[in-house]
Amino acid sequence: MALDLFAGVSVRDYGIAVAWYEQLFGGPPSFLPNDVEAVWELGEHQFLYIEVVPEHAGHAQHTLFVEDFEGVLRGIAERGLVPAARETYENGVRHATFFDPDGNEVSYGGAPLE
Repeated sequence: MALDLFAGVSVRDYGIAVAWYEQLFGGPPSFLPNDVEAVWELGEHQFLYIEVVPEHAGHAQHTLFVEDFEGVLRGIAERGLVPAARETYENGVRHATFFDPDGNEVSYGGAPLE
């Protein structure tokens, strides 16, 4: 079964949100469906989009599990963002949490170090 994942994030201010997500993801949106949405393709069939829906802003929680956890975090830091929290669970899984200007949570996870 083919599956495309579109994970949505409600935001208050389009311009502020687009700028922050460009900084997080390292580039502009992959496409703009309309004047209140922006979509980033994060992997094959994997998309994260923002949409101006002020009454729902600040409630999203998404975790992106990546192969090169440290490399991804280095790249994000080079673009000026640092995680609000960083932890390693008892099983060794690593986790870093970022909050956008509306308080939406976008986290990165990584496998235990070998």
